[in-house]
Amino acid sequence: MKRTEGLKNEIEDWNKIKKETKETEEFLDEIEKNDEEDQDSIELIEKTVRSMQEKINEYENQTLLSGKYDRRDAIIAIHAGAGGADAQDWSEMLLRMYLKYFENNNYRARILQESRGSEAGIKSVTIEVEGEYAYGKMMAEKGVHRLVRLSPFNSDNLRQTSFALVEVLPVLAGEEEFKVDDKDLRIDTFRSSGAGGQSVNTTDSAVRITHLETKISATCQKERSQQQNKDQAMKILKSRLIDYFENQKQDKNKELKGDHQSVEWGSQIRSYVLHPYKLVKDHRTKYETAQIEEVLNGKIERFIEEELKRRK
Repeated sequence: MKRTEGLKNEIEDWNKIKKETKETEEFLDEIEKNDEEDQDSIELIEKTVRSMQEKINEYENQTLLSGKYDRRDAIIAIHAGAGGADAQDWSEMLLRMYLKYFENNNYRARILQESRGSEAGIKSVTIEVEGEYAYGKMMAEKGVHRLVRLSPFNSDNLRQTSFALVEVLPVLAGEEEFKVDDKDLRIDTFRSSGAGGQSVNTTDSAVRITHLETKISATCQKERSQQQNKDQAMKILKSRLIDYFENQKQDKNKELKGDHQSVEWGSQIRSYVLHPYKLVKDHRTKYETAQIEEVLNGKIERFIEEELKRRK
């Protein structure tokens, strides 16, 4: 039903553009028939055409999203890397950037798991994002993000380089898509961490599920009951396993073709420089902008668009 609704909306969008195009052409014919130049009408047509072009560009970008899971909801995980408190603070900055992007694009996001840093920021966080093409678009953000700035966490205010890893997974549509045998899993329960006071959870409701063969694990502690946390953790685990096996296939194909490359922690996809100058640069597409404040406030559409085009 969700797939059907998406296709109906897509057809409706194109039909609106066709209708608007026809009406604009007819309006333009009327102006051309009139000997007197109607500046207001001309400006109206120019404004309409610009609006139509923006819509067409948006629909055109959707044709870049034709992968198996591109229309799906997504699970986003952010992990602090090298850099201590600076890296944990950088991870929280990335979290705010993505939450703002989701808000701007009418995506629904909720935090499933969060591990706070002892001094500042977050060590790791997992978010579930609901919306059309959430996975397809956010795949452009998968990888290591690098921040260069004057550190607010050392007395000398020295320049610091921090890293954070962004993991992007598809949300599976149903149980039938991927089967995991219970005997291949280890399920651990523990007490959820909280802000303290009345927020402290007095029961072992948090759940961690580990796939024994691959050692891949998933944790959820945000839900009220252990069963809810278990269901969410299983959803994340299945998505991680799907991603793991898909990557294995791709790596094997690359190896057979002779172009296998190892992906290392230091191979960042994008750099965000706040000092000694301001610049955000994507190392895959070479697209860059000096408007770093706008980017950190969720304006990442152009970076996503350029990466989708590069992949296509």
